Amino acid sequence: MNPIMFSVGPFHIYWYSFILLIGFVLGFFILLKMGEKEGISKSFIYDYACYLIPIVLVGARIYYVLFSFDYYIHDIMGIFRVWEGGLAIHGGILAGALFTYFYSKKKNVSFFKLTDILVISLILGQIIGRWGNFFNGEAYGPETTYTFLHSLHLPKFIIDGMHINQTYYHPTFLYESLWNFVGLLVLFFIKRRSKVPGTMSAFYIIHYGIGRFLIESLRQDSLMLGSIKVAQLISVVMVILGISILVFTRKVLKECNKNMM
Repeated sequence: MNPIMFSVGPFHIYWYSFILLIGFVLGFFILLKMGEKEGISKSFIYDYACYLIPIVLVGARIYYVLFSFDYYIHDIMGIFRVWEGGLAIHGGILAGALFTYFYSKKKNVSFFKLTDILVISLILGQIIGRWGNFFNGEAYGPETTYTFLHSLHLPKFIIDGMHINQTYYHPTFLYESLWNFVGLLVLFFIKRRSKVPGTMSAFYIIHYGIGRFLIESLRQDSLMLGSIKVAQLISVVMVILGISILVFTRKVLKECNKNMM
């Protein structure tokens, strides 16, 4: 699969960058619309997004570089070639969450009220963003056969894209994209049913943590910490954190109800 979308003279427009851009733009507009419904002003969302997007990108890149330092120590300038790939979503989530916490406190906006709408934009961006991995020929699983891929009723262009160096591989990018799509549907369901702040955020953390842990077991290009896949370690932490948020928010709600009686 050619990672270059098109070229203008010596300049190249990469599919990876283009797809990430689509994810960020759609995510921003969803954040804007949902923020309005929750009583969060447009001006707040615009200011928040202007800081959040570059912080997430930098966080995702720093995280990736830190756990790939053995490679980048021999190619320092490669750190800045983001269009070649190399953004770790866990780093982006961590940077974005920390920024959102402090920014919401500064602007006196409920942290969970903000993250509950942010996770919808985030998971949509992940659904779209994984296709950037496809065009870059990365984030694939173990070797498989054409027959297996064909049995999944995949479009021909995906099967062809998974034919790398004369070998067919599992499309783990697609598995994760579909897993996140299911998560998006459940988030909309939770939004309609639950009024407890933090529930959507907790579900996203648990859902993504479980899915990423399982899918990461197939990945062939994982970031490693010794013999441990970093993404699996972080996924376990995410699931524990998500469960903790569910317990905490319900305990706070219960205490509030008792005080109101």
